[in-house]
Amino acid sequence: MSFDTEIKDMLIKHEGLVCNLYKCTATPPRNTIGVGRNLDDVGISEDEALYMLDNDIKRVKESLDKSFKMWRCMPKRARMVCIDMTFQMGITGFLGFRKTIALMQMGMWLEASEEVLDSKYAIQTPNRAAFNSRQLALCHGEKIKRGTSS
Repeated sequence: MSFDTEIKDMLIKHEGLVCNLYKCTATPPRNTIGVGRNLDDVGISEDEALYMLDNDIKRVKESLDKSFKMWRCMPKRARMVCIDMTFQMGITGFLGFRKTIALMQMGMWLEASEEVLDSKYAIQTPNRAAFNSRQLALCHGEKIKRGTSS
């Protein structure tokens, strides 16, 4: 066993491995995650944040594949909107946009873009909703690739 592996094993034994945020028992208590990572003082690096983002994007795509397979047949900008909205609200929140999704499935991009703006989402995050609405509007004239899932 390598020295680095022994160190990891020792630290996991002493610190524990917790994949959710918890309060460390130190005084004063600190927000901690993983193997004793003090988020209050240390935080995470940009590389760590981007690694987590890659995993989150993968998870979002998998949830869309499971619950809304047709998203993969849509134009690139519409797929990006599906990912962005699911990333922000979770798959349940995204699937709550029943009218928007129905319009997207019919390739009615302008109507879908308007529907995005007619929501609490547009009130709560107006810039993001406006961006996503514009992306759907820019799909106008593009077709859904039936039978495609790549």
